Amino acid sequence: MAKAKFGTDGIRGKAGEGALTADILRAIAASAGRHMRSTSKARRCVIGRDTRLSGPEIQDALTEGLISAGIDVTHIGVVPTPALAMSIDHVGADFGVMITASHNPWHDNGIKFFKSGGTKLSRDEEIAIEEGLDAPHSDIKPGSILSRDDAGGAYVAALTAGFKAADLSGLKIVLDCANGAAFETAPAALRALGATSLTVIGNTPDGRNINRDCGSTHTQVLSQAVVKSGADIGVALDGDADRLIMVDEQGRAVDGDQLLGFMARAAHADGTLKGAGIVATVMSNLGLERFLSGQGLTLDRTPVGDKHVAARMREAGFNIGGEQSGHLLLTDYGPTGDGTLAAIAVLAQIAAMNTPASEALRVFTPVPQKLVNVRYAGKSPMENAGFMAAIAKADTQMGEGGRILVRASGTEPLIRIMAEGDDSTLVDLLTEQLADFINTPVKG
Repeated sequence: MAKAKFGTDGIRGKAGEGALTADILRAIAASAGRHMRSTSKARRCVIGRDTRLSGPEIQDALTEGLISAGIDVTHIGVVPTPALAMSIDHVGADFGVMITASHNPWHDNGIKFFKSGGTKLSRDEEIAIEEGLDAPHSDIKPGSILSRDDAGGAYVAALTAGFKAADLSGLKIVLDCANGAAFETAPAALRALGATSLTVIGNTPDGRNINRDCGSTHTQVLSQAVVKSGADIGVALDGDADRLIMVDEQGRAVDGDQLLGFMARAAHADGTLKGAGIVATVMSNLGLERFLSGQGLTLDRTPVGDKHVAARMREAGFNIGGEQSGHLLLTDYGPTGDGTLAAIAVLAQIAAMNTPASEALRVFTPVPQKLVNVRYAGKSPMENAGFMAAIAKADTQMGEGGRILVRASGTEPLIRIMAEGDDSTLVDLLTEQLADFINTPVKG
């Protein structure tokens, strides 16, 4: 059987192909069930999904695999990823699976595993599941299948319970749900906190329009709606609502780095920031690091992936962390990246300030940064000595005024090249040189 490999955030690809065929999904689920039974005596799993057309079929395959391993399965329907993570404990399960491809287009899908407490699997646990795909089936009594329809309501109640003092009634808000999993829960949560002047877009999912020209990766429509309606602020989620990008009243997008800086400064001012700083990934802008340093705070960097951010936060006692892409973790309120939760936290702060979003959320000037993705065929350029020498040379040229970051994609044959520094011309030049190296056939 073809092996399924976990990437940066679960397993993801085109639905019905590769690791996302029914046979391999059943094998993955059965292996996960056996692993969970053997390591933590798990017996119960909860499954949620986003609005993609392929979700129910994938749910069926996963369910078959899990019950074959003796796991009882509870289906909770369409819910955001953070709602699935919370529902594990809510429904009395031992672990959970979210069916989603996050911000990807509708024809893609994927799966993410969560443990009790809402944390993602470690790399060692993922490897154990991969290695157990071809294990022989033992004679186990099959599990059962249940369904519940209260997960969304419980999630909204949990969100609002953490912000009882928040009053969003004075804000005019436009919310873009990306035609995804939060199309019902996010508006309900904001309205429960007093958001009476709320316009909702991207809330008519049809299975194929998730993330299409909407959501956190396509904020143009949201920007136009904010400006046209004279709104104070816009909120953009992604397909499974674990990401957040905001738009100020001028229609300009505000990324995860700016939001992290904003929340860190606010928490530091009111004495609630833990760890004397925040956690972010190697992709976060150097400007954020310099801003935090000026506040007497640190930026602890991890590899790309919010699970790495979450792990570092748990290890070192931080309570704010996230990614430039909009995965934001506020662990005083929830264990995993949560776009709706982060939006509420930011909106509550904005509502209490007499400052427009364009000023409040622009906490630092980003250092010029450029990211290019270069597709390759055959052997990875990261195994080429000449390419590695070119990276080292570029890093030396950048000097102390910037940095070079080159990494391989965890899901595709891509090399991601990022350069940032005070000299924008040099940033462009070095990025192009490294990309050209991959595009030009070389020996070795």
